[in-house]
Amino acid sequence: MVNFGKWSDPSVPHKGWACTYIEDLGSPDQTCEMCEKEHIRYVHYMSHPDYPGELQCGCICAGNMEANLVAAQNREAKLRNRSSRKRNWPKLRGWHTSVKGNLTMTKDGYRITLFKSGQGFKASVVELTKNVPFYSKRIFKLELEAQSASFDQVEHMKENN
Repeated sequence: MVNFGKWSDPSVPHKGWACTYIEDLGSPDQTCEMCEKEHIRYVHYMSHPDYPGELQCGCICAGNMEANLVAAQNREAKLRNRSSRKRNWPKLRGWHTSVKGNLTMTKDGYRITLFKSGQGFKASVVELTKNVPFYSKRIFKLELEAQSASFDQVEHMKENN
């Protein structure tokens, strides 16, 4: 008999799942917990009212579990696009050194500034229409790490407006 992971287990629901979160691991470092076969980079966290906890699954299994492969593919495409934009964030032409010597950029209605703090760097993101700064909570060893965190903050602020 061929084993298809939890697909072969009648005690595990096969339909009616919902995706609660999706994450980019950066490389295919995990095995799908539903089929227990595919190595996945983009993890769809799936929950079901009749199953304890969540399963971390690949796109195809997630789409089959929620009976909507297109929704799973769209989620993953959006995350792939975001990952690509984050990778290119430090290379954007808008970055320049301010009069105070800080790396800064204005993009999409936000002013992003990286500055020294203690032994490392922090980021400040200001939505220009509100002029209220958000400061990174962590101090990063490298300026590039603070720059990467500033991308995440801008994305978070866009999603919550």
